[in-house]
Amino acid sequence: MRKETQPDPAILRKKLDIKLPLIGFYDAPDPAIFKPLVTPKKNDCIFSFYTNWLRGETLHSTRESYGCGGAGSGLWRIQARSRKEFIKFLVDDEGLKVSGKLMERFIDSTTSYRAENANIFIGPLKEEGWPYVKTITFLVNPDQLSALMIGAQYHSAPEDPPPVIAPFGSGCRELIPFKDFNVPQASIGATDMAMRQHLPPDILAFTVTKPMLSRLCKLDERSFLYKPFLQRLKEARGATLFRDTISNSPPFGVPPKT
Repeated sequence: MRKETQPDPAILRKKLDIKLPLIGFYDAPDPAIFKPLVTPKKNDCIFSFYTNWLRGETLHSTRESYGCGGAGSGLWRIQARSRKEFIKFLVDDEGLKVSGKLMERFIDSTTSYRAENANIFIGPLKEEGWPYVKTITFLVNPDQLSALMIGAQYHSAPEDPPPVIAPFGSGCRELIPFKDFNVPQASIGATDMAMRQHLPPDILAFTVTKPMLSRLCKLDERSFLYKPFLQRLKEARGATLFRDTISNSPPFGVPPKT
């Protein structure tokens, strides 16, 4: 595999006060470069490992150990229940679509991720893992989300694919929502109510493809990052966009109190 250079998000993180780690979704053959690793148990939500990510640990998912049924379906195409039972659960038990027929149409129109290797890793962005990255997720508050959305629009032309999408789906599926990972595109995520209990209430996800991260990292002095709108927003929030978001979260790399 040819060597790829990871874009440096340091300036972007500094200008937007992004303190939480960027989370990579990796499809890779070798677990060694992603250590320390944690393995999900049956029914574990991917996002229940949020505090592990803050400690610098990476979730290791396989066909044998993937966590909840949604992760089995969304990441590994494993169906833990029959199609009829699955649709009934989503519609009658959870109330996610108005009818079984509509849910069935949605399922038929959705393509689950097809893993290229025997391992999927979800955890802090690591330069040595860059060749295997599929998406990168920013964990952000609404102010930071608004800035990243503008950043995603900055280079986009009217005829381009939508630079930002917000598809319906499970939390883990929202980490890989793109039809083409080579297109510069972003997605608003962490909107699945079933997984939000594992995140602070003011945290959302902004997931990007590698080309979109490259664009965001190229924002320069001519962009909004250096203009009055952002500065006035910071002043309105008390100088730092991240003040309230990190108040209940342990610093990156430090174990949370138990």
